[in-house]
Amino acid sequence: MQVSNQEKIAFFLTGRRSGTDLKAIDGSYRPALFARYADLTSLRYDLPLVLNFDERPDRAVLSLSGLIDDAVGSLAADADRDRFARHGYAIEQEIRKLLSEKISADFAELWNAAVVRLAQNGAGDVAASANILWKCFDASGTIIDADEDLSSRVLFHAWKSVQENKTSTFRQKAKRLLLKLHGILEAEFAASAEGRAPERLRAAIGSTFSSAFDFDEMSRILDGSKPSFALSDQRRNRIKRLIEVLETQRFFPVTKHSAEPYSFSFFRCSDALEAYRERHAEAVELLKTLAIAELESKGEYRESVHDILFDGFGANGLNADELGELPDYFVCTDADSLDAAETEQLIDLLAAGLPIKVVVRTDDILKPSFVAEGHAALGIRSRQLVNTAIALTDVFVLQTCASHLFKMRESLLRGLSFDGPALFSVFSGSNGHNHDVPPYLVAAAAMESRAFPAFVYDPSAGSDWARRLSIGENPQPFDDWPVHDLLYEDESLQARSEKLAFTFADFIAMDDRYADHFAIGGALSQNEGSVSVTDALDSTGSGIPEEVPTVALVNDQGVLIRVVIDDRLLGETRRCRSMWHSLQELGGIHNSHAERLLAAELKRLESEIAPKPEVVIPSPESSAPLPAVTVTVEAAEPVREDHGDEPYIETPRCTTCNECTNVNPRMFAYNSEKQAYIADPDAGTFRQLVEAAEGCQVSIIHPGKPRNPKEPGLDDLIARAAPFN
Repeated sequence: MQVSNQEKIAFFLTGRRSGTDLKAIDGSYRPALFARYADLTSLRYDLPLVLNFDERPDRAVLSLSGLIDDAVGSLAADADRDRFARHGYAIEQEIRKLLSEKISADFAELWNAAVVRLAQNGAGDVAASANILWKCFDASGTIIDADEDLSSRVLFHAWKSVQENKTSTFRQKAKRLLLKLHGILEAEFAASAEGRAPERLRAAIGSTFSSAFDFDEMSRILDGSKPSFALSDQRRNRIKRLIEVLETQRFFPVTKHSAEPYSFSFFRCSDALEAYRERHAEAVELLKTLAIAELESKGEYRESVHDILFDGFGANGLNADELGELPDYFVCTDADSLDAAETEQLIDLLAAGLPIKVVVRTDDILKPSFVAEGHAALGIRSRQLVNTAIALTDVFVLQTCASHLFKMRESLLRGLSFDGPALFSVFSGSNGHNHDVPPYLVAAAAMESRAFPAFVYDPSAGSDWARRLSIGENPQPFDDWPVHDLLYEDESLQARSEKLAFTFADFIAMDDRYADHFAIGGALSQNEGSVSVTDALDSTGSGIPEEVPTVALVNDQGVLIRVVIDDRLLGETRRCRSMWHSLQELGGIHNSHAERLLAAELKRLESEIAPKPEVVIPSPESSAPLPAVTVTVEAAEPVREDHGDEPYIETPRCTTCNECTNVNPRMFAYNSEKQAYIADPDAGTFRQLVEAAEGCQVSIIHPGKPRNPKEPGLDDLIARAAPFN
């Protein structure tokens, strides 16, 4: 039945559908741009992740896709490279299927299980390829997929890797100091009468050469030829105390006989704060011991000067450099468990500048407001924490979604290594209200829709906002909403294409709690009487509208349908955009103050340089016309930039056809304008460069010269590349 435009307008204005043929949407609908992501196990993306146990922090978290791509790339000179790649991608897909049955497993075990399953299905000599690829990985550990615990597991593992580096550095320093301190005491003993006794000398030489020496005569000679060396009782006791503190401290165990080390990971801020307070005196003692031991090891400790200085050590607290030598405290919590008292203690920890790293996981950013119906909280607790932390000015703050943890790993490690407090706010995508949409997709959609944008605030990057705050990890950060191409077939099976913005309204359409804010019925798959959400947001009209805003959804049969949204949801989308605009300004994009000043300056410059018309007064003596002057302007030849032998793309001419990114998405990538460039020429082969150039619709890819002289078939590839260089 055809639904009238008046019924749709009434629903938009009131949110009611009584007496009409309009219906609310159900769980079978999802955003149209999700149509291509129906089965994640068949796609290649960052996840699953390998929590690598055997490497430095920058290799603590690895992507399975990245490992396979790197391994295949390292085998580029091998004649069987294509077979290795084919089998590697098949194993990768099989691992995704296995992980869909369980969230994590040992990487080696799951790799072998995938190989066995493929071999049982007749995948030829996949085992041989798997062994060769595995040797290229240089990785072992746990492989995990997306769930509500992904962020905590990734960050905890990365934190442990950073702490192991810090532990190694401390142990090297402590062992060096212990060796010198013990050496001072041993030197005193060796110079004493007891140390020169025949029995001591015999024990020092050992039994092998004991018959070759007269130890009684040696003892007499040493006593007579070398004066004894004795420490003052005060210095001797001080050195013994330094040794005792270093060997018994529980922050970084130095020897196998050390006491059980302290734990520094917690689930509650109150527990971390209590532990910090209980250990504070020991921490001060350890840091003072390190400073005194350095002076003693160099023979520079002067009791008349340093005793007074170190008596008050730590009385005014410890600075960031001093605290940076000790382990960082790690707290992993979730937004729902942060009651008022816990939130207050978290803020106290951050404000005190303590060496604490806090992960706050948010599962539900669309929790309905208790005050206003249809009003989404938009992660209010996490937003309040993040805003408060940034206002403290000296706290490292990172906000992201679980889907982008791997892409932002460098920022994660920078925050975990920061000498001071750090807050990590992560949206997991697991709220139980998105039907069968995987948490990874929900998290990615939250960032796309600006509902949970990513940013990094790094106090160590500089003294101003331009250096400290970055929002560049968001998709198309200069725009209100990311825009993508939607390809589909219409009712006549004709191919169609249109550009769709992914807005907050598209994101909230997945949540069953807001289904009543959408209406479907009749021939709503048509565009009559409807406008896009972005056009509706920009509309300045008042009164009863002639068109209603719609979002493009697909049902479980893949049918594209235009669904009406009500005015309340349009207002929520406008509010989300407004918050994004505020973040853009802080990140230096579309800054209203700068744009106003720039416009005023441009207007002033235009008025100054505008040519003034020249008034020509003809001579009364002559009325003859002036001779015509012909001016010939030759068009300058465009200057082509010299790229030498390097491959490059004429990016401004890119038509976004996806041909090159389909060849190798690590070598070719899109910029913020959705135009291709060569992201990493070493991420693939010269063959891929040539094939991409041949497949480019506008011939803008220039392969350059081969980077690997050992790559097979270069003569043929160079000849094929010639027309494009």
